[in-house]
Amino acid sequence: MKIAFIYDAMYPWVTGGAEKRVYELATRLAHQGHEVHCYSWGWWWPEEEEGDLIYDGIHLHGVGQPMELYQDDKRSIKEALLFAWKLFPVLNRENFDIVDCQGFPFFSCFVAKQHAMRGKSRLVITLLEVWGDYWYQYLGKLGFFGKLVEKVTLHLSNRLISISPKTDRELQKARRVEDAVIIPPGINFQEIREIKGEPKKEVDVIYAGRLINDKRVDLLINSLTHVKESLGKINCLIVGEGPEEENLRELTRQLGLEDSVEFKGFLDEHHDLISCFKSSQIFVLPSQREGFGMVVVEANACGLPVVVIDNPLNAAVDLIENGKNGFVAHASSEDLADKIIKTLKQSKEMEEPCIESARQYDWDEIIQNLEKFYQESLET
Repeated sequence: MKIAFIYDAMYPWVTGGAEKRVYELATRLAHQGHEVHCYSWGWWWPEEEEGDLIYDGIHLHGVGQPMELYQDDKRSIKEALLFAWKLFPVLNRENFDIVDCQGFPFFSCFVAKQHAMRGKSRLVITLLEVWGDYWYQYLGKLGFFGKLVEKVTLHLSNRLISISPKTDRELQKARRVEDAVIIPPGINFQEIREIKGEPKKEVDVIYAGRLINDKRVDLLINSLTHVKESLGKINCLIVGEGPEEENLRELTRQLGLEDSVEFKGFLDEHHDLISCFKSSQIFVLPSQREGFGMVVVEANACGLPVVVIDNPLNAAVDLIENGKNGFVAHASSEDLADKIIKTLKQSKEMEEPCIESARQYDWDEIIQNLEKFYQESLET
């Protein structure tokens, strides 16, 4: 098959769950003999040179110089519109069997739809999340337009992929689609198992992700005061960068936790993150909103139990079986602290159940399911 993925951010130049998912799927499909193309901003372009690139077997197409994806801690509407505008002429130069367009930001899905209507491809839309009324919380009064565009996007194709059970539930509420499937992100299970932890480095609690409001890292830091009071000491490693970093550092200073919290920034290599996981006891993801929560599966594969926050918008809750591979906490620093303490005390006995929980997300099985869905899309 000749397959195209569309997403405005491209791994490894942009690191995130959605970017990593597209990259892993694309490279594995390419290595199995499919011709795979990815359309994104030209993150790989040196300033003095523009052009396409073959990277890990993928044909990368840059539609323009990269733009900032976020503005005021929110996804930039201007960037999403401009990406769709720039995508139009570039995408229409080629024909494909399948175009798999990531559903967010939405406007590129409309470009992919016209490509399919012209008989140049079959359109598959992968839904990272379905927000519904959350748009009003995200954009205020302008949330009406976000919700409207999302609703229209869900009707652009009958071939829809949800990356989590939560996303599928929200999709079925918004639009009943019998042919929709759940194909989650995956992990290279064996590779993770072979990576070693950092020598002479032991961490009680680790967090990894963007430092933005929705991730609620402030909740984690506040909870550490209760954990320290109970246990006498605690050390926490925060891996990541983002617009909230300085506020979080200031909160750490105000709470007198400078000796307990270390900010590490983003790590250039994924195996370095896995190594940090393996030098830690538990992983805490205090996020109030996750489309899937791949980092939860990666932490479990390292033998780390995970504490997540109960929220209707948090798909990571579906990944946790209380007492087996982690715990679900309420969104309060007191309850989060309680779950952190409980998890730390049980971390050793939860190690093997965590690893077994992660095993089902190995990429080999996920790729088979994706290929089957693509083939069925061509036959319908």
